[in-house]
Amino acid sequence: MKHPITSLLSGHDGVAISAPGRTDLSYDGLRTLVAETGAALAARDIAQNDPVGIVLPNGPVMATCFVSVASYATAAPLNPAYTEDEYAFYLEDLSARALIVAEGVDTPARAAAARLNIPLIETRETGHAGAFELIGAEGNAESNTAAENGTADVALVLHTSGTTSRPKIVPLTAANIAASADNIATSLGLTASDRCLNVMPLFHIHGLIAAVLASLSRGASICCTPGFDALRFFGWMQEERPTWYTAVPTMHQAILKRAGRNAETIADVPLRLIRSSSASLPVPVLRELEETFGAPVIEAYGMTEAAHQMAANPLPPGERKAGSVGIAAGPEVAIMDTAGSLLATGEIGEIVIRGGNVTPGYQNNPNANADAFTDGWFRTGDQGVIDEDGYVFIKGRLKEIINRGGEKVSPREVDDVLMEHPSVAQVVTFAMPHKMLGEDVAAAVVLADGAESDLAGLKSFAGERLAKFKVPGKFVFLDEIPKGATGKLQRIGLAEKLGLTE
Repeated sequence: MKHPITSLLSGHDGVAISAPGRTDLSYDGLRTLVAETGAALAARDIAQNDPVGIVLPNGPVMATCFVSVASYATAAPLNPAYTEDEYAFYLEDLSARALIVAEGVDTPARAAAARLNIPLIETRETGHAGAFELIGAEGNAESNTAAENGTADVALVLHTSGTTSRPKIVPLTAANIAASADNIATSLGLTASDRCLNVMPLFHIHGLIAAVLASLSRGASICCTPGFDALRFFGWMQEERPTWYTAVPTMHQAILKRAGRNAETIADVPLRLIRSSSASLPVPVLRELEETFGAPVIEAYGMTEAAHQMAANPLPPGERKAGSVGIAAGPEVAIMDTAGSLLATGEIGEIVIRGGNVTPGYQNNPNANADAFTDGWFRTGDQGVIDEDGYVFIKGRLKEIINRGGEKVSPREVDDVLMEHPSVAQVVTFAMPHKMLGEDVAAAVVLADGAESDLAGLKSFAGERLAKFKVPGKFVFLDEIPKGATGKLQRIGLAEKLGLTE
């Protein structure tokens, strides 16, 4: 497959992109748009492996702009919520050749680009959902011919979260993201009759690959909303009639809170499946989703360095194991010890992967690559185990494991126990500094509607199900737990945010 991204779009007809209140964009229209955008980039002397920053609101133009830029250059989507200084850091770090923003939309990214003398290109919407033209930073349309990305060309770059160190640049080739899209589409059994309701942010690998590119690879359609909004979710569902959606656990929980008053819509628009990824889905939430929607919940395991998906629970009639992120779904998945030896079934170690969707290595970072790759396997940084059926169970991020006086505690294990308590709606277990132990176990809890805080009851509940050293020494009751930009609950740094570091 010489040009893997545009090849994904070939041979399909019907609706490609839709959006609430907009007319649909067909596959013919999308293919034309991608080619025209490639020509517009070439006219501005932007070609393969040239990073192009993209700062656009969530929605159809963000989806089509990503696909278009990734087909001819290197797409570098950035969070629309960043500050000017953050944009300046990321744009400079990427050596961006240009920045794409929406016409008429004020964003501090404009000032950051000006500081760095980076050419500014604007998208002007032209009618159908996702249709646009590029204006500004005009070039000579006759001077360069657009050349599509080949398999080894970098189509997408993203930064790691950088919670504990400088963010690393993750380059993903056109082959990487095409392989991941195909893996996801295969694991979900997507066909041209499917329709995804996308509520994920499109500066994040989850939305870009699992919702957008996986759907396009099978001729399915994607409804691109302005972003997650629990108050509007069921209205979009009624209007757009999707067959599935993908989200992070906090979004699923917000949707469930409003499901009771939207039972008619749930019955009228039956979903074929619900997908969850990017964070651990509490087992009680999985059960409630399946009971409420009458559809299988497919929990998957993803990370940026794998162009998103690594493992997924199978569709029925395959077994979905609650608490597991499923079986290998694309790359090979194994467990490795600290010395670099692969471990046997049932042994706990670091989850490692290798395959066509895995990044060739961090950009300009030989030290990180030396740490991350062992004998061709990429070390995920996650601790886990694979059972006799090949199902992967994640014990937690190695960096998040709590060292309580030498005893190791998996925060996810404590989360899973506390989530079974009827008064608990959300929980995040995290490390809290302790003068004698080094670290102690703490838990931030959001109570279920109508429930009252019962510290003694929660401690007793945890104590009956966990070893004594795993029971949180501190409970903090909150109305809302701080979340990251993509809706994931944040463990690292939570003690500091909550003032528990003194």
